[in-house]
Amino acid sequence: MSRGRNAARAAGAPPRRGRVAHALGSMLLGVLLAALALQGWWVARIAALRFIDPSSTTFQRSELWRLLQTGDAHRWRQQWVPYERISPHLKRAVVAAEDAGFVDHFGVDWDAVTAAWQRNQRLRDRARGHGDGPVRPARVVGGSTITQQLAKNLFLSGERTLWRKGQELWLTWMLEALLNKRRILEIYLNSVEWGDGVFGAEAAAQHYFRKSAAQLSATEAARLAALLPAPKRYGRRLAAGAAPSHAHAIWARMESVRIP
Repeated sequence: MSRGRNAARAAGAPPRRGRVAHALGSMLLGVLLAALALQGWWVARIAALRFIDPSSTTFQRSELWRLLQTGDAHRWRQQWVPYERISPHLKRAVVAAEDAGFVDHFGVDWDAVTAAWQRNQRLRDRARGHGDGPVRPARVVGGSTITQQLAKNLFLSGERTLWRKGQELWLTWMLEALLNKRRILEIYLNSVEWGDGVFGAEAAAQHYFRKSAAQLSATEAARLAALLPAPKRYGRRLAAGAAPSHAHAIWARMESVRIP
């Protein structure tokens, strides 16, 4: 028996441990190649956005499916308009509300991320200090830029995991590397959610003000930008004639921001 094993080894047959290591190496190589292929696919998709307007985003498709399931597909509104046909007031309002440093950073505003983390810590500490009864969870404040939000809406699911956040950062940097700021803002304004089933600046302007996105005034633009943190909830208020409380603050900041 031992002579047979020795003969097999002498003939070049790999030992069992070596075969396992070889199999693991092949598996890891396959995973690496698959990951590289996925990144290449995303690079190609993002590069194509320089010339092709996206027909939909991952988030839009999930919302349309939800509306179809509930029988509310008639609420769906979306219409693409080029950058030139969107009011400069709305561009300024959205940048002022969502990402004041949009034209200056490379996709991630680290100062905003730090400020958001510190504010979240204060909110959590304050929530813990309200007596012994049930504590209402503090609202978490985010620090995502316009480019990060676009990366998430275009390509990713709504799950909250460390892997998904890492992928969001990678896609954000690819968007910044392959597209200019004007194109990023154009795609964002045409794809972001402005209410239940309402996507894009043109659909929002028509839905709430019965006019085109090019005709929006500074006040109307500030009211629309104020919907973005919670478009379904704030959209119902605006549709009923009540502007979100922070719309005036956005209006006051609009002239101080730069747009591409």
